[in-house]
Amino acid sequence: MKASKVARYGLLTALALALSWLESLLPPLGVPGVKLGLPNLAIVFALYRLSWKDACVISLVRVVLVTLLFGNGAALAYSVAGAALSLSLMGLLKRTGKFSSVGVSVAGGVAHNAGQILVAMALLETSRLAWYLPVLWISGTVAGVLIGIVSGVLVKRVPEVK
Repeated sequence: MKASKVARYGLLTALALALSWLESLLPPLGVPGVKLGLPNLAIVFALYRLSWKDACVISLVRVVLVTLLFGNGAALAYSVAGAALSLSLMGLLKRTGKFSSVGVSVAGGVAHNAGQILVAMALLETSRLAWYLPVLWISGTVAGVLIGIVSGVLVKRVPEVK
């Protein structure tokens, strides 16, 4: 692997980790489980500037590091499920070329929330948690729009390193 690629991985992983930490310092948004998704700025940027595979690596490393630093085993299950579903859908939608960074980011935010609820339903052995999906989908849509706009601007304005 080229040194420049390793440097980009490190930089985007550190950025995602720092944004995770920053997000953990913010007061709750009033609804349990609702977050801004700030680390996704680095992931969506990687998806558009690098590749889907690169975004997956950066996301996985971030999830593991955040879990080790701030979370627990259950947090890892929720985060991995959300990230895997989110990145899968974002990669598919981006590849079609029919969606902007905002559309891709919104789909990622909603998919992330769905992945987390699916894990919660499996761990708690109840489907009753599905009632919470509309709340999380609304918040995922709002956060996805914000993250998509900012990451789209960053992709356009941050010079590409070759």
